[in-house]
Amino acid sequence: MVAKKKKQTEEYKEMQGLMGNGKDYHVYRMTKTDVLIAWALGFIAAAVVLLAFFNSVVAAIAGGLICAKLMPKYYCEFRKKRQLNQLRAQFKDLMESLTSSYSAGQNTVEAFRDAVNDMVSIYGEEADIVQEVRTICTGLDNNINIEELLMDFARRSNLDDVMSFANVFEICNRQGSDLKRIVSDTREIINDKIEVEMEIETMIASSKNELNIMMVMPVIVVVMLRGLGSGMAGSNSAASVVVKIICIGIFALAYVMGRKIIDIKI
Repeated sequence: MVAKKKKQTEEYKEMQGLMGNGKDYHVYRMTKTDVLIAWALGFIAAAVVLLAFFNSVVAAIAGGLICAKLMPKYYCEFRKKRQLNQLRAQFKDLMESLTSSYSAGQNTVEAFRDAVNDMVSIYGEEADIVQEVRTICTGLDNNINIEELLMDFARRSNLDDVMSFANVFEICNRQGSDLKRIVSDTREIINDKIEVEMEIETMIASSKNELNIMMVMPVIVVVMLRGLGSGMAGSNSAASVVVKIICIGIFALAYVMGRKIIDIKI
């Protein structure tokens, strides 16, 4: 029982990769700018809502500080998800580059070396995919098998598409299969998934806007009621405070449930 508790409390150990300098995409490192943005978003959102409902600067500041403290955790998850989406789009372009190289009769080493220049021209020197392809090329120069390098990238990337490609590439490369077709098929599958996701995003865009509007409406309604002199909206009696807290909780729960409903994964 004690060993089980120790295992549960054990911290996640980041993967450094075969070369010792790999990036673990399971983890997102917040920059100072990210932290400041998260604090500002949490504080402003909570302060506006509490000021509208309770008309108290003290409550608004206190609630804003609490939310500012909690917001970095959720903002970090948002940034990590965005980073993975960007990496997958970059990986799709890598497949495009490799397909062109294989079509020109180049071998695997030459294909990945040419892919570095292609990725730099598209995304710049600091892009994640550029660093990953350079790491693969460095590994090849140090006589590390391409299968191990791709599998290492797949484990760190936290992307199913990369893992599937690494597994198929390993099998086909050892059996001498058509790598050009494997890379091309992988690119087409990723393209299809991205197109489907874009279609879904278009279909639920109106639902997302409606959800955001519905979350803002209670604040507007309360402000309007206070302007009209409504007793419940303007008073902070024990009963009204309890009712307002319950309402805020219901709205927050509805927003969380709404986001989960429209978060469709492929």
